[in-house]
Amino acid sequence: MEVRSPTISVIVPVYNGGSFLHRCLDALDRSTVKPLEVIVVDDCSTDDSAKICRQKGVKVISTAKNSGPAVARNLAARIATGEILLFVDADVVVKADTVAQVGERFRSRPEISALFGSYDDEPGEPNFLSQYKNLQHHYVHQASSPEASTFWSGLGAIRRDVFVEFGGFDEKKFDTPSIEDIELGFRLRRSGHKILLDREIQGKHLKKWSAVSHLRTEILSRAIPWSKLILEGQGLVNDMNLKKKDRLSAVFLAFVFFSLPLAILSPALAIVPMLLLIGIAVLNRGILSFFVAKRGWWFAVRTFPLLLFYFFYSGTVFVTCWLFYLLPDAVVGRTRADVDAI
Repeated sequence: MEVRSPTISVIVPVYNGGSFLHRCLDALDRSTVKPLEVIVVDDCSTDDSAKICRQKGVKVISTAKNSGPAVARNLAARIATGEILLFVDADVVVKADTVAQVGERFRSRPEISALFGSYDDEPGEPNFLSQYKNLQHHYVHQASSPEASTFWSGLGAIRRDVFVEFGGFDEKKFDTPSIEDIELGFRLRRSGHKILLDREIQGKHLKKWSAVSHLRTEILSRAIPWSKLILEGQGLVNDMNLKKKDRLSAVFLAFVFFSLPLAILSPALAIVPMLLLIGIAVLNRGILSFFVAKRGWWFAVRTFPLLLFYFFYSGTVFVTCWLFYLLPDAVVGRTRADVDAI
């Protein structure tokens, strides 16, 4: 007896996404296999997001106040009727066969509890920073193990009964956009659930990154909470953004800074930081080669300082959190409550 594909509820949280939401919903409407329902959660937008949803004929619900995507997704999950919850960010455009692919994976792989894909390699925004960030995301997911240790809700799906069993996203800990999906993935894996990173499932990201939004997101919404998650013993895995080469790159960069004063005192020692920088380039030759193949040499050269900056703030944030989180209060003059408030 052939097993049927499970029914799918698509959940799209949105906050002031009027400039791109219509493209997200139009793409879902073009799906070769229609989802059971599309539920958009308007997180108290001040633009015309809710109006766009109603014009498209999708189900719209609203949060009581602006509460973040964890609350929004949990709210939609409570009323969803599909066996699979497919989370799609409002600035992501799925492909025509995405819903069909998700249904087929869960049909043919009954052992998996969740899956997620990646952005494609043709970002919607043309500016350099947006191209860099979205291509970096694509490469990291495409180069990572299919047996994932985390979850991604930008384009990710989970069995509804599993989602309910685990209480969904932790909306108390994450009341703003952060790593609520990563934390849920760690909980799933610790309990023995299997999560698939499916490289064939891809969507186009429409977000326009600026220097300010990049720094705010990467440090406040990613690096700090992820460091705390690692220090709590939940997140140190050799995969995704935590591969050994990434950690080693951060160590090499630290030694670059330590060696610079010596190079000033003795010009002959300038070879040390140069060799360390070459070492970082070698460690990251995979993504640099990818940038060359996709956008050319000049683009790849310009991404190298951004990669160095990534290793700098990731390493600095982790060490800072470690000092505040693990050292005795008498040494750092802080309590665990102070750290949790960061």
